[in-house]
Amino acid sequence: MEGLIPLVNRLQDAFAALGQSCLLDLPQIAVVGGQSAGKSSVLENCVSRDFLPRGSGIVTRRPLVLQLITAKTEYAEFLHCKGRKFTDFDEVRQEIEVETDRITGVNKGISSIPINLRIYSPHVLSLTLIDLPGITKVPVGDQPPDIEHQIRDMIMQFISRENCLILAVTPANTDLANSDALKLAKEVDPQGLRTIGVITKLDLMDEGTDAREILENKLLPLRRGYIGVVNRSQKDIDGKKDIKAALLAERKFFLSHPAYRHMADRMGTPYLQKVLNQQLTNHIRDTLPAFRSKLQSQLLSIEHEVEVYKNFRPEDPTRKTKALLQMVQQFSVDFEKRIEGSGDQVDTLELSGGAKINRIFHERFPFELVKMEFNEKELRREISYAIKNIHGIRQVLPCLFTPDMAFEAIVKKQIVKLKGPCLKSVDLVMQELINTVKKCTKKLATYPRLCEETERIVAGYIREREEKTKDQVLLLIDIQVSYINTNHEDFIGFANAQQRSSQVNKSAVGNQVIRKGWLTINNIGIMKGGSKEYWFVLTAESLSWYKDDEEKEKKYMLPLDNLKVRDVEKSFMSSKHIFALFNTEQRNVYKDYRFLELACDSQEEVDSWKASLLRAGVYPDKSSTENDENGQADNFSMDPQLERQVETIRNLVDSYMSIINKCIRDLIPKTIMHLMINNVKEFINAELLAHLYSSEDQNTLMEESAEQAQRRDEMLRMYQALKEALAIIGDISTSTVSTPAPPPVDDSWLQQARRSPPPSPSTQRRPTLNNPPTRPLSGRGPAPAIPSPGPQSGAPPVPFRPGPLPPFPSGGEALGGPPQVPSRPTRAPPSVPR
Repeated sequence: MEGLIPLVNRLQDAFAALGQSCLLDLPQIAVVGGQSAGKSSVLENCVSRDFLPRGSGIVTRRPLVLQLITAKTEYAEFLHCKGRKFTDFDEVRQEIEVETDRITGVNKGISSIPINLRIYSPHVLSLTLIDLPGITKVPVGDQPPDIEHQIRDMIMQFISRENCLILAVTPANTDLANSDALKLAKEVDPQGLRTIGVITKLDLMDEGTDAREILENKLLPLRRGYIGVVNRSQKDIDGKKDIKAALLAERKFFLSHPAYRHMADRMGTPYLQKVLNQQLTNHIRDTLPAFRSKLQSQLLSIEHEVEVYKNFRPEDPTRKTKALLQMVQQFSVDFEKRIEGSGDQVDTLELSGGAKINRIFHERFPFELVKMEFNEKELRREISYAIKNIHGIRQVLPCLFTPDMAFEAIVKKQIVKLKGPCLKSVDLVMQELINTVKKCTKKLATYPRLCEETERIVAGYIREREEKTKDQVLLLIDIQVSYINTNHEDFIGFANAQQRSSQVNKSAVGNQVIRKGWLTINNIGIMKGGSKEYWFVLTAESLSWYKDDEEKEKKYMLPLDNLKVRDVEKSFMSSKHIFALFNTEQRNVYKDYRFLELACDSQEEVDSWKASLLRAGVYPDKSSTENDENGQADNFSMDPQLERQVETIRNLVDSYMSIINKCIRDLIPKTIMHLMINNVKEFINAELLAHLYSSEDQNTLMEESAEQAQRRDEMLRMYQALKEALAIIGDISTSTVSTPAPPPVDDSWLQQARRSPPPSPSTQRRPTLNNPPTRPLSGRGPAPAIPSPGPQSGAPPVPFRPGPLPPFPSGGEALGGPPQVPSRPTRAPPSVPR
């Protein structure tokens, strides 16, 4: 088990070099405390060297990851200066200052980017500690006003990890209940499983007071107790007092002080080192299985991708050919899946690919056809002019039949108008095919030139097919114009021309439900304090809306007679898309409202509802500004015979155009599907590869992007690092029974301190006795700082353990018999001066 801490140090360095340290929760000890609480002095005592920057105000401005390793020779290494050994610890201090200023600047700025320092020495026990900036309240220099929150967030970033032990440093000459370090530790470790208290500056307490009850864990107890240390004073530091001499003075202080003499073996920096080593070793052992599982899960998550990268052979002459074939095949499969609707990546945000083309065929195209519905007055005027022009100078006799030439002339003119919607649908499908190609080429981004060439070749072919498809569409329209088939089975004929075909169609449809869905009534909500959403049901005869989609509570039913639909300009205050229904006879549509504004979330929904309303016979409004022409048509007088002929031809045109529309709606999607979509799929399957070979050299096409090469190298390095880490961890036996954590203590004082701080502990400290206390005859001394609760008193009693008082306890019974750790040769304790 002695190799656990060096193991973690190796893992930290390996992953820090890869920039992955933030992703792994490695076991470590974070030193937390207020500004000038003595954190840096504790660390220097642990190393037995002066190596940390000192000064007034905030000195530690970047986290310092300090890795202590027991070795025969003494030197230091920085991760950012790998390979350079520092034997002069003044140079170590200077390097820390330079590296800090390089990131944070020279005027008291802070950064969360850590400095990694490894110290080899025969005077240390293997430990990994993190020195964090001291908690401060007031900004100095160029520090921002929220410096307190920044430092707090940085500290929380480290101590909130479950694998981090917290060393809460508090000066003995301040109120312990107001300790910032203990408050932060309590927030992230409410059970106290990871918190160890350290009391510094015991030699600076007021005369006549001591911290015995705190160190015995009776006053403001912690689950893992407290350890007292005595650091060098500022005078000692200025006088260059040796740390080894300071440790001897610390030992002498505890042995000679009457309040601490009985627990001197459990006080001081050497004991703190050993406790931290034992705690960290146990902590690593306990967390290692979970850490191994995390590494294994990360390894599995990248294994498939790495397998592809491992087979990458840049020097293989067949590699580029294989890759080109695979990319083209993958592109072909993706394109076909997106068109057919069985893709592995389904878009959940909008319609795309085959679904959007289907919407163009069955919603947008029929809507465009009906949107060009002829103006009634315009059509009647054209029919009347056609009849008169056919007769020429001859007088129209009332007994003659209606001229069929006028019917053909009007019908052909209306059929020619269908070219616009048909060509527009071809353009829409072409654009959607190009968008689909762009989405499919994203998977070719590994090879930028291949991606560009594939998109260029396929888009060019799509535009070629677009021209041929348009020629075929125009041919279909010309075919319809070339012969007017009045013998069609669905044509009403001249005998039934007096009956309106629209009424026949509506009676055949009946009350069929055309569409259901949610719509917002926009203009009614404005009067009543907000728009309201209802469930709408559209049939061939009416538009009804309900409170919800259960259709139990009907709010209103609106007949569709004389209704038309028009667009409403979108308001800058609303994200909704709006259309309106109104009555052509200037009547109120709903209660006192002349029109009904309905809102949808997208323009696609608006177009879909318009198409459904067209199926129900509600046509879009065609605003006309030709008032003079209309007035002229209205003033044009027709005799009764001419009016009858106009009405007859009007009904014939309506009947025949419904046949043409039905035919065009059926043929145009089939034409587009055959000449465009299917041809493009065949081209990609059969000819794309040949075009790519002929367009550019294969080596040029298959050049990797710089981003892909970098990603492959990083992924392979990460894979190797994970495998190496698992191999190292796999050699460590973790079957040792873990020491259970100490029992919980009453730490409600930490929460009470936030609301009303208790009296200062200094007022409750025992006065120093003139005579040292007499030891029990059994030779037993008080136990370490870890309590075990008892029923006799509110505070847990101090347990006793047998045995003499060695300067460095060898068993660590208070910590549950941890594994053996490397230690220095046994030295005789200094004699106590009399």
